[in-house]
Amino acid sequence: MAAVGERKLQILQALASMLEAPVPGKITTAALAGQLQVSEAALYRHFASKAQMFDGLIEFIEQSVFSLVNRIVASHENGLQQTEGIFKLLLGFAETNPGMTRVLIGDALVHENERLQARINQFHDRIEATLRQSLRIAAAQQACHVDPARAASLLLSAVMGQWQMFARSQFKRKIVDDAPVLWSILENGLREPMISANV
Repeated sequence: MAAVGERKLQILQALASMLEAPVPGKITTAALAGQLQVSEAALYRHFASKAQMFDGLIEFIEQSVFSLVNRIVASHENGLQQTEGIFKLLLGFAETNPGMTRVLIGDALVHENERLQARINQFHDRIEATLRQSLRIAAAQQACHVDPARAASLLLSAVMGQWQMFARSQFKRKIVDDAPVLWSILENGLREPMISANV
């Protein structure tokens, strides 16, 4: 018999697996229970609601991504190297965890509790703040010549666009393969002196 923590993990893994379906629909607890070959009551012994299950997935995303982000920041004093590492990490995480990508872009949360979308929005805000801080370091090192806040917003938009295309390709598009070229284009822009908004 699986331990409580192990069973909760199995439920979350099954939920993430169902999110990888080529044509995703609304996931019901009945369908999830069927996937695990257990009763719905068995699910509710571990999670009070489906929203709590999605909370568990978002918590996994937060802990996984930010532990890796912290490692990147700690291992690079160079602000642009930090930014590059975070950019490529975000694409790699999505490609490694396709079901989670639908959570990251909000598709999986459309029919769920609106609090979940607010939580994933907060995750996006934290990522943008982290990129902004790395770009401020790059600016202080004379390696970035654009406004860090605007640049961070652009980089996050680029990441989210790649996530969207990955999901829409039914997870066939290899966004990690494109990451070096995309970063090269973005990096060139970061190194160029800012054009005046009045031009």
